[in-house]
Amino acid sequence: MMAYLRETEILDFNQPEFNRLSDGRGWMKLDPYNKIRVVYEFVQNEIAFGYNASDDIRASRIFRDGYGQCNTKTALSMALFRKLEIPCRFHGFMVDKSVQRGVISGVLYLLAPRRIIHSWTEVYFQDRWVNLEGFILDKSYLQSLQHRFQRIKGPFCGYGVAAKNLQNPQVDWQGDHTYIQNESIVLDLGVFDSPDDFYRQHGANLRGVRGLLFKYGVRRIMNRNVQRIRKSGKEISCPRT
Repeated sequence: MMAYLRETEILDFNQPEFNRLSDGRGWMKLDPYNKIRVVYEFVQNEIAFGYNASDDIRASRIFRDGYGQCNTKTALSMALFRKLEIPCRFHGFMVDKSVQRGVISGVLYLLAPRRIIHSWTEVYFQDRWVNLEGFILDKSYLQSLQHRFQRIKGPFCGYGVAAKNLQNPQVDWQGDHTYIQNESIVLDLGVFDSPDDFYRQHGANLRGVRGLLFKYGVRRIMNRNVQRIRKSGKEISCPRT
């Protein structure tokens, strides 16, 4: 299990900000179930849904950003779990870009790669690996979507969601798997000891000119759209299937 507890370049959990967070909230005193709960809820709701400069940035940078998406929230959660001595590993996938329709639209959506790197955290709890994906969207953002699409009671894909039931997704930690984007998975890339190992083999989502365009342009538009969806009461068009 030592491989699932070690610090890495991305999982830099010995940084001062993580020491202050853990010590200040008394997390090390908790039992394993509640250690997982407090990290899960922190990453879900105190780190808002949003798009960072790159997938492969350090956990401490994600913490300072105060927002993240699937891959960066996975990295931050893993750093915090290892800080609390909860074994965890990285599971990588490819998802269809339709999961992001609505957050990105028009020409930018058409130009986006058809398949996007995706990941979730797996924690070792009660002698088994438990999948944690449901923390990607903060509750404020998710509830805004649920309100605006309240007539949709079944499957939904778009705006960062790919779930069997938009109104009742598996997003709360209760000792079992959680999901919010898994219905968009098109390829399983396997499990890795750390995100560092995964990115060394598969790379991040965007590199070169595309990476620069995303970092300095596209993601800013996406983050503004996320903020608008979270905060405004204006109509949002339903994503096409």
